Amino acid sequence: MKILVAGMGNILRGDDGFGIRVVAKLSEISELPAGVEIYEAGIGGIALVQELMNGYDALIVVDAVEKCAEAGTLFIVEPLEHQTEIDNEKLHESMVDMHYADPSKVLLMAKALNVCPPKVFLVGCQPAYVDDAVEGLRPPVERAVPQAVKEVLSLIDELTRT
Repeated sequence: MKILVAGMGNILRGDDGFGIRVVAKLSEISELPAGVEIYEAGIGGIALVQELMNGYDALIVVDAVEKCAEAGTLFIVEPLEHQTEIDNEKLHESMVDMHYADPSKVLLMAKALNVCPPKVFLVGCQPAYVDDAVEGLRPPVERAVPQAVKEVLSLIDELTRT
């Protein structure tokens, strides 16, 4: 099974760098299963869509996600599980600026281009603070990084066993 783990976010915007921090930790693990690729997508939505053109069976996106929850709370969801149609208006909006895209826009574009893997998961973390020119994660979000790494590894294990 070919799995892409993509960290999204901007390390210069505080907790928005969560996804980047998690994939950096994952890239330090030398014993990932064969077929697992770790990818730092940053804020480059179009680059992630282009990477998906290499053909993957599953995608795990890691990003800061605003869910109005306590800072550092993790969410594991399948963002495309209920979406069956492509809304042309939303697709057009997504294409306006694919160089800075959130996961939903990237997935919408990937689906429109038929490069979206059949299995997609989002490991998200509620940020405490996201603003320009603030480097580093706030303590509750930093504390969530090891658990997010465990969640991603658990998803990888589940995907490679099926």
